[in-house]
Amino acid sequence: MTNNRGIISHGNNNNFSNIAIGDNAQVAATTPVDSVEPALEADARWDVGIVTILSEELRSIIDELRLHRHKKPSGLYFYQGEHTVPGATLRVVATQTQSQGQRSTMAALENLRRHYNPRLWALVGIGGGIHDDHARIGNVIVSTDVVYYESRKINPRGDTRRRGEHRQAPAQVVHAVNAYFTDHGTPAHINGQTAAHAGDQYEVYPGVIGSGEAVIADRGSDIRTYLTAYHEKVLAVDMEAGGLSQYWQENSVHGTANPGWIVIRGVSDNADEEKGHSYHELAARNAAHVLSRVLPYLCCTGAST
Repeated sequence: MTNNRGIISHGNNNNFSNIAIGDNAQVAATTPVDSVEPALEADARWDVGIVTILSEELRSIIDELRLHRHKKPSGLYFYQGEHTVPGATLRVVATQTQSQGQRSTMAALENLRRHYNPRLWALVGIGGGIHDDHARIGNVIVSTDVVYYESRKINPRGDTRRRGEHRQAPAQVVHAVNAYFTDHGTPAHINGQTAAHAGDQYEVYPGVIGSGEAVIADRGSDIRTYLTAYHEKVLAVDMEAGGLSQYWQENSVHGTANPGWIVIRGVSDNADEEKGHSYHELAARNAAHVLSRVLPYLCCTGAST
């Protein structure tokens, strides 16, 4: 049948809507967190399921997409609403993990799957930049490639040999992201999404995310050295994208079409000794805004399902 708001999902034949968006971003209007609206009908698959880790990340998504709090009888909190893009109205839901890391991310994805069954998973928030040219503070990395770096062998000599696991998002998502950068250039330039940086432009790059359990605050870390040698386009690191890509792979055993996935990280630090919290808000707001700009490319109007 025809679905006018479907999101690209793995295994479906979809058309892409390559609709350009305005060149200059505006600071999103604030929607009060305690503004609670009745739950939308949940009898069909939702379009976008967003996972965040920090409160600043969730707050940024709520404001950017104008979502409203909804509490399930089980006690789980979700933030949901409808987001209009050219040619479609998308049903969007967001949640926050209980803690940092791969395991909590996988649990949050399972909650989204059970309660909303979205067509697209998006992991959105902050990350540490490890590429001096591209991943400067405030810039945003849009990733359809994840390298999980924790797998390793430690031999009796104390020599550690890392064994990276590399996973890529479904081809439809990769094509959609490519279309965004074709239209807007690489890098794309957008105005900062906080009042203090509204007059400053930040850059948006496609790139690879390195993911593991370590908080990296050392420019000389062997993890940074390993990742840049493994793939020169690893631009940023986080602690959750590996869990997303792993869950996506293991979820493919279900009978329904596996959702697409994307990771969007605003650079809040350079994964070095100066790592701190000063730029969390800026990075989170920028990442949330980039998600809203990429969604029209991930949306397929008139696709058959």
